[in-house]
Amino acid sequence: MNYKTSAYKLFLVLAILVSSTTVLAQSNKQKELETRRQELRREIQKINQLRAENKSKEKSQLSLIEGYNYKINVLDNLIKVTNQQANYLTRQINSNQKKITDLRDELKVLKEDYAAMIVKSYKSKNQQSRIMFLLSSTNFKQAYKRLQYMKQYADHQKQQGETIKLKTVELQETNTKLLKQQQDKKKLIAENKEMQRSLEVERLQHRELMKTIKSNLSLYASQIKRKQQEADRIDAEIDRIIKEAIAKSNKKAGKSTSSSNFALTAEEKVLAASFVSNKGKLPWPVEKGYVTLRFGKQPSPIDKSIIVDRNGVKIATEKGAKVRAVFNGVVTRIAVIKNSNPMVMIKHGNYTTLYKNLSKVYVKEGDVVSTKQSIGEIFTNPLSGESVLDFVIYKDLKKENPASWIYKM
Repeated sequence: MNYKTSAYKLFLVLAILVSSTTVLAQSNKQKELETRRQELRREIQKINQLRAENKSKEKSQLSLIEGYNYKINVLDNLIKVTNQQANYLTRQINSNQKKITDLRDELKVLKEDYAAMIVKSYKSKNQQSRIMFLLSSTNFKQAYKRLQYMKQYADHQKQQGETIKLKTVELQETNTKLLKQQQDKKKLIAENKEMQRSLEVERLQHRELMKTIKSNLSLYASQIKRKQQEADRIDAEIDRIIKEAIAKSNKKAGKSTSSSNFALTAEEKVLAASFVSNKGKLPWPVEKGYVTLRFGKQPSPIDKSIIVDRNGVKIATEKGAKVRAVFNGVVTRIAVIKNSNPMVMIKHGNYTTLYKNLSKVYVKEGDVVSTKQSIGEIFTNPLSGESVLDFVIYKDLKKENPASWIYKM
C-alpha cells in the first residue's frame, strides 16, 4: 500500500468520524427539543384538565391571576421551544438540500468517469488482448507492473461502480429525510399558530381580570398582605417545631441543644447522603399537578409593588389527590397549626420535607415511609374547588428550593 492510498483512507476515516459526530450531536439536540416540547404540552394538558374540573367553582381573583400567569408562562416556553425546533429543522432542510445538490453533481461526475472507463476498457480489449499486453513486456519486471496496473484498473472500475450505488442510495435516503423534515416543520408551524392563539386568549382574559382588580386594588393588596402575614405566622411555627426536633436529637446524642443542626446517627447520615445523591431526581409529592407559586421572594401577581416570600412551593392538583413521600424517611410530626389544615413532616437524616394542607393523613408519628408512599390526601376548598399542596424542604433549619430537588419542577 503506497503513501497516497494510506493518506486517502485516513482522510475517509476522519471524514466519516467527523460526519458521524455532527449527525449524532444534531440528533441529540433534536431529541432534547422534542422531549422539552412534549413536557410543556403535557403541562398545558394538566392545567386545562384541572381548570375543567373546577370550572363550576368560584375561584378567588388571586388564584385566577396565578393560574393565568402560570399558563401564559408555559405557553410562552412552548412557543419558544417550538420555534427553536422549526428553526433547527430549517437549518437541517437547507443542509440536506445542499447535500442533495452536491450528491447529484457528484453522481454526475462519477457516472461520466465510469462511462469513460467502460469505453476505454472496451477499446483496449479491441486493440490488444490482455495476454498480448503482458507478452509484449521487455522483461519480467515490466510484465509484473503491467499485471498490477490491469488489476488496479479493474479494482478501480469496480470501486467506481460500488461508489455510484452507494451515492445513489444516499441520495434517496437524503430525499426521504428531507421530505419528512419538511412535513415535521409544517406540523410545528401549525401547532405554533394554535399555541399563539391560545396565548392571546389567555393574555386577553388576564388583562380583563386585571382591569377588574385594579378598580379595587387597595382591597386586594390588603388581602395579599394578610395572607403573607398568615403564611409568616405558620412558617414561624414550623421553624419552632423543627428547632424542637433538632434540640431533641442533640439532647439524645449528648450534644448542645442550642445547635441549629441535627445530630445524626450513622444510619441517619447514610439516609441524608442518599437523599442528597438524589437531588434533582426526587419524585413530585403529587402524581399530577403544576407549580402555581415558586420558592423565594417574588412580586405579587396582582400588585408588583408587594413582595411575597415563599418558603416552599404551591402545587395545584386534582380533587382527592394522594400526597406522596418524595423519599424514604421517618414521620416525625403530624401537626395542625391554627387556621390551617394538617401537615406531615418527614425526616431524611438532617433534611425534612413538609406536606401542608391535607384533608386526610394516612401515617402516624414514628412511621417509616418509602419513596412515593401515600401519606395523605390533599384538602380541596369546597368553595373554589382548588386542591393546593404546600411543599417545603428544610436542611436542618435552612429552607431549600424544592425546584432544585424535585425532578423537572
